[in-house]
Amino acid sequence: MSLYTLHQVTKRYADRTVLDIDHLDIEAGGMYALLGPNGAGKTTLLNILAFLESPTTGTLSFAGTLAGNSQAAMLALRRQIVLVDQHPIMFSTTVGQNIEFGLRIRKIEKKLRQRMIDEALETVGLRAFNGAAAHELSGGETQRLALARALALTPRVLLCDEPTASVDAENQGIIGTLLQQINATRGTTIIFTTHDRLQAAALAQHTLVLENGRLAPTTHENSFACTLTSEENGHINCTLQGRVKISLTMQPQELRPPDGSGRVYIDPEKISLSRTTDQKKSDHDIIGTIMLIMAEGEKIRIVVNIGVLMVVLISRAHYQQQLPAIGETVNLCFPSNALVLRGANAPPS
Repeated sequence: MSLYTLHQVTKRYADRTVLDIDHLDIEAGGMYALLGPNGAGKTTLLNILAFLESPTTGTLSFAGTLAGNSQAAMLALRRQIVLVDQHPIMFSTTVGQNIEFGLRIRKIEKKLRQRMIDEALETVGLRAFNGAAAHELSGGETQRLALARALALTPRVLLCDEPTASVDAENQGIIGTLLQQINATRGTTIIFTTHDRLQAAALAQHTLVLENGRLAPTTHENSFACTLTSEENGHINCTLQGRVKISLTMQPQELRPPDGSGRVYIDPEKISLSRTTDQKKSDHDIIGTIMLIMAEGEKIRIVVNIGVLMVVLISRAHYQQQLPAIGETVNLCFPSNALVLRGANAPPS
């Protein structure tokens, strides 16, 4: 069931368009990662989904109801959604009182408020901090308190802007686990922004990629800025994000891409993965280290660090034959038909 439906939604500030989404459905109960560089429009989209900003044009529906412009209607929608900022602001009171504030605004009676505060703090592992000064918490503890403050309001949707960007490694893991737990046990729809492709692959069931305010043509992670150069031997060098060079052999019947810059999408199901020693098997192979392995339907998703994070999808049968392990070094081979080129200097796909 679609919880949000966006159609022809744009957001403009003066003469600058920061968001331009043709169509987007967000399913109830899902966990979504929103990827994209700074300035791509991620925070603007979160603000629109939280009903804190209105689109300049287009329509936005929530639970089958078209979002209206009246203050009463917007307030009713906002009370179903909580947005947790990257740098949450705490009151100069205790941890428990920070959580209690929102409950008092909603006129929850005192005895019930205390129970809800205790449950929220228990969920995020901060029960012992109830009477502590909120402004003295560490960055990771503050982010967990922000989650507790949100959970106490029992939102239907939890929006998180870079929830682990400013915390240490230990709290990154704790917060990631908390988001999964909240999604699984409460059925809360969660949408979080991140720059971390590995985190998105590990936590989310769905990935959305924003580029210059628009949704990228694919939701797969293997979308990179690239530079193309031709060689006399018929090879094409595709350099990903200025760091990783993939050498391709184009067959005579294949369209040779022109030199230049653009973007490339690499089909994760067409990349072949094999065990390796310290030597590459051919000039077309790239050695990388396995960072993540997880089931995805009938496929196994493997994230390999080759200098950029590359997602590979293999069959369960292939996985059982190879039994690759996290931390293992493997070979990736990229056939020319695995790459789809996009951009001003690339042929149309």
